[in-house]
Amino acid sequence: MIEAAKIWNEPNNKSHWDILIDPEWEQFAAMAVAAAKAIRAVHPTLPRVLGGISPIDPRFIENMKARGVLDHVEAVAVHGFPLDWNLWKIDEWPQKLAEIEALVCLPVWVTEVGVSSFGADEVQAWGVRRTAELLAGHAPRIHWYSLYDLPATWEATTRHREAEGSSYYRHFHMGLLREDGTPKPALEIFAQHAASLGLCQWFHFEDHRLDEAARWMRRLGVRHLRTGLSWADSFRPGALDWFDRQMGALADFDITVTFCFTPEHRGIAPHHTSPPREPVEFADFCASMIDRYCGKADAGPAAPEEKALCVP
Repeated sequence: MIEAAKIWNEPNNKSHWDILIDPEWEQFAAMAVAAAKAIRAVHPTLPRVLGGISPIDPRFIENMKARGVLDHVEAVAVHGFPLDWNLWKIDEWPQKLAEIEALVCLPVWVTEVGVSSFGADEVQAWGVRRTAELLAGHAPRIHWYSLYDLPATWEATTRHREAEGSSYYRHFHMGLLREDGTPKPALEIFAQHAASLGLCQWFHFEDHRLDEAARWMRRLGVRHLRTGLSWADSFRPGALDWFDRQMGALADFDITVTFCFTPEHRGIAPHHTSPPREPVEFADFCASMIDRYCGKADAGPAAPEEKALCVP
């Protein structure tokens, strides 16, 4: 079942939002508010989550607060990869959470945290254990990224690709399972913490790993899963059939569904990171997906639209 709707992915990261077009995130804020309102219109209680920020930047949260975005979400989310991409140490996780918690009276979710096995399998195994020690019980949702390595023949969703050097290639080694499906040492460690560490697994259009991934997650005892439905993919032939298949295969899990990626022909620029020309189109996509996969039938009383914010 869908337990939350996440609006965009890493909006303050230039690989996921075009900050040359929208340097102050004014257009992002307008899009996010429109999407949040559209989701609320079709489901009165579903939690809405502001897309996981990366890097963890209090200034971005202050920006979103000033633009009214935080008045329309029930949680904010952060992403962290201190052993691979971030310029801080893994032991600083509690401090990073506290920086955001001090700004908002909202839960702070960790919707992506992970460690690459790029350098050594043992580093990843240690990283799972240490992450669980630092985060379990301190965030309402934690999603380990990810179950599978990215296939070597695919491209990582990042703008500069090989120009990023080893940072780019680390994207391909974040899984607990190798591309061929064989387990890494970190899988056994993760299984010991699956009750507190959920998973984040993106599925590409018509992803061949879908059914096997669901079997692995059931075997591991995963309950909470974060995945995505791509606005860009919605324009492909057979998109709804694929979305139906994806959500059906994952029906056993409590899903935080992420909506993101601009279709090339609907953006200000022809790129998945572009602000849309018409924010209402993204909002309509979000609403239609929630209506399709998480309708009003089981909804309870309406959630309040306005909420108090912490003042530092």
